[in-house]
Amino acid sequence: MLEWAEEASAMWQYIVLFLLAAAPWMDVSLVVPLGVLWGLSPIWVSVVAFVGNFLLILILGLFFKQISEWRQARRAKRGITGPTKKETRSRAIWEKYGIPGLALIAPIFVGTDIAAVLALTFGASKIRVVGWMTVSLALWTIVFAVGSVYGFSFLNVI
Repeated sequence: MLEWAEEASAMWQYIVLFLLAAAPWMDVSLVVPLGVLWGLSPIWVSVVAFVGNFLLILILGLFFKQISEWRQARRAKRGITGPTKKETRSRAIWEKYGIPGLALIAPIFVGTDIAAVLALTFGASKIRVVGWMTVSLALWTIVFAVGSVYGFSFLNVI
């Protein structure tokens, strides 16, 4: 699917990675390993993935009210009345650990964008949600960059 991006120049590859990171449901857990696998600089891949994902979190924080109204209308149109599996899992994490726990666990279980929307839905302040999601995003970006570099080099992929 992204074969053309593998063949493209480095600049286009970084643009593709940025767009993927800024897309909903795409996290640094996918984008960083992909960029490292393409042979790009792990540092720049991490920066691009972080900025793209952070931009999405920031937009979600700024426009939460409008996004929430759209989401509720969409769910009503589909006939969804109860919480989804991800929402139930996020609620359990939220009740046990609060914003920090949800933010730090989110990239693995539900994704930072979904976790940010759910934390805002649960009543957290926009500033705290964006702040904790940023800390989590930075931490996980580093973890996935280091893990990708060492993991792929161990497997002799890069």
